[in-house]
Amino acid sequence: MLARPHRITRGADYKAVVRRGVRGAGAHTVTYVTHTGDDRPARFGFIVSKQVGTAVVRNTIRRRLKAICAEALPSVRVGADVVIRALPSSAGTDFQALRAEVRRSLEKKAS
Repeated sequence: MLARPHRITRGADYKAVVRRGVRGAGAHTVTYVTHTGDDRPARFGFIVSKQVGTAVVRNTIRRRLKAICAEALPSVRVGADVVIRALPSSAGTDFQALRAEVRRSLEKKAS
């Protein structure tokens, strides 16, 4: 679970990261990263739309993404804001494949 300082909570912050961030696309997710330069912990946000599936499926995907980002937190640069958008294909993906894809995109963009 990501602690409160590591979460993006305001809609304006989500919008800023998606509009100004560097975009990295994978088969199951799209990752947006901005480096603010602030001296604060990295923050993560997740977008899982209704196209992904039912509420149970969406919450499962969101929990998986949170767990993956909590593991990757030490390798993400201080002051980075990361938003991960889950694509509909993520509903049928196993945890290991999702982890590999997200870790790969974080290593390229957020390190």
